[in-house]
Amino acid sequence: MTDMPPKLAEIVDEFASAPRDVVLEMLLEFADAVPPLPAELAGHEGMEQVPECQTQFFLQATVQADGSVVTHFDCPPEAPTTRAFAGILAEGLAGASADEVLAVPDDLYARMGLAQAISPLRIRGGTAILARLKRQVAASSSKG
Repeated sequence: MTDMPPKLAEIVDEFASAPRDVVLEMLLEFADAVPPLPAELAGHEGMEQVPECQTQFFLQATVQADGSVVTHFDCPPEAPTTRAFAGILAEGLAGASADEVLAVPDDLYARMGLAQAISPLRIRGGTAILARLKRQVAASSSKG
C-alpha cells in the first residue's frame, strides 16, 4: 500500500467496505463538503479546467513553503458525482504533503469500489481530476 494521506486512506476504506446501496449516499455527502472558492479564484483565474469531465470542473493545487499542498476545486452543484470527487480530494488531502499527494494511487476510485456504483465516464473524469492535481503538485514542488 502506498503512503497516501491517512485521511484519504480512511475515506477509501470507508467506501470500499460500504454496502453498494449506501455508496451513492456517501458520495452525495462529499458533494456538499466542497469548500467555496476564495474570492481571488472566483473567475477561475490561475485554475486549470479538466476537459475530461462532462461538466465544467476547475482545480488548482499549490505547494506551500512548508511542503503542504493546498487544493481548490470548482464544480457546479448540478454535477453531484463529479463534485463528490472534489469533496473527497479536498477532505482527504487537507494538510497533506506534496509527496503524499503524489503517492495517491491512480486507481483511487476503483479501490473505493466506485466502479460498481457509477458510470465509467464519471470514473474517467475523476481519474483525470486526480492526474491533473498530481501533475500540478509535481510542477509546483519542482519549482520550490
